[in-house]
Amino acid sequence: MSQATNSILMIRPINFGYNEETAQDNHYQIKELSHKNVNERAQKEFDNMVFNLRQNGVSVHVFQDDENEYTPDSIFPNNWVSFHENGDVGLYPMCAENRRMERRPEVLDFLENEGFTISNIVDYSSAESENKFLEGTGSMILDRENRLAYCSISNRSNEDLFIEFCEDFEFTPIIFNSFQTVGNKRLPIYHTNVMMCVATDYVIVCLDSIDDKKQRKNVSSFIKESGKKLIEISENQVESFAGNMLELVNDKGESILVMSKSAEDSLNENQKNIITKYSRIISSDINTIETCGGGSTRCMMAEIFLPKK
Repeated sequence: MSQATNSILMIRPINFGYNEETAQDNHYQIKELSHKNVNERAQKEFDNMVFNLRQNGVSVHVFQDDENEYTPDSIFPNNWVSFHENGDVGLYPMCAENRRMERRPEVLDFLENEGFTISNIVDYSSAESENKFLEGTGSMILDRENRLAYCSISNRSNEDLFIEFCEDFEFTPIIFNSFQTVGNKRLPIYHTNVMMCVATDYVIVCLDSIDDKKQRKNVSSFIKESGKKLIEISENQVESFAGNMLELVNDKGESILVMSKSAEDSLNENQKNIITKYSRIISSDINTIETCGGGSTRCMMAEIFLPKK
């Protein structure tokens, strides 16, 4: 089982904007004073990123969002769905009510029409009625080769559901708490993929955000025992979305690490040198999406590991 795929799903937005519901615990969102042209700017950034990925040999499957639904965060599909090598699809319970409309069967039909095989759907979304949430590969960082799953517990990442997922998909759960400084408070980081990225040969992680020393040591130990190089990033770099990256492979099987321009700009030379030993860096300017949506490149890409027909 490989860690990285060549195929991804991306959702082109049609109602992108500042989501009041998710802003309750996503402290990376900044409310724009003017909403004028926010969606158009996001679409332009989206299209440029898709072009950039395709130019670099990534198979990008773009689904056009539906203007009839108010789904300001539809550009971030990795939170509600995951696609697995055995044909399984995971559907996940979303904290924000307006994000639940993103779980659309038409998206799965689209991928089947694109030549992928879906054999089974594992649907956790009924947990929403109990106010329990687990937002896909936003909540969980999967080391697919070593069958390890990392999860920072938050309002959007329920521990019981995470363990249930690990039992269903045969991962070993690694549970911890990570925090960010907001004003003079330490508040939970809402999604694990903000502070952690697992690639084939390395892990990028903000250990400083794990305040509990035992938890920090435990996470560090699992990373090192998995044989991957540990690349630490700072809390300031997390603010620039340096944790929100995703390794893919191009059409030649070469490793690339996808990130935003702000994330790349935040990396120091030593960090870049370690990454580029293993992966080529591909970055795109998605400032509007990051600022207004509070998410970055990793959130925009749902990896497709499904078998082809």
